Amino acid sequence: MDATRDSTQPSWTASKEDAAFIHREWDSRTRAQDLDGLLDLYLPDAVLESPLVPRVLDQRSGVLTGHAQLRTFFERGTSGRPNDLVRWHRTEHYQFNGHTLIWEYPRRTPDGDQVDLVEVMDLIGPKIAHHRIYWGWFAAPLLTRSGS
Repeated sequence: MDATRDSTQPSWTASKEDAAFIHREWDSRTRAQDLDGLLDLYLPDAVLESPLVPRVLDQRSGVLTGHAQLRTFFERGTSGRPNDLVRWHRTEHYQFNGHTLIWEYPRRTPDGDQVDLVEVMDLIGPKIAHHRIYWGWFAAPLLTRSGS
């Protein structure tokens, strides 16, 4: 399936159970650095977009396609952890409309500030077809070489 096709097409659907599964498992597998388990959540031709991609992979584009590119990004991205600003604090609240799943890792946490992110995922069943990561005002300066 082409993860870049028009998201208004009816085949881009998922159930509430699919969304709950992805919400729970993506966070859990990411925290555990379970790369194989994490990749299993994505369609083989999934697209991931993040401003962290150029920083981690030293490339101009922030867009990756397919498991091979995602694996490289996940491997390199997790090799630099732990980062004291990556606390993975979030609530169990998320938004889902039958297609797009959205949740936040807010800046303010019970243990202090963290990298603030919004995860946006288009789902086809229990798989991620297109994943976009948006960085907040607190996290964005960390993307620059001088901010690290």
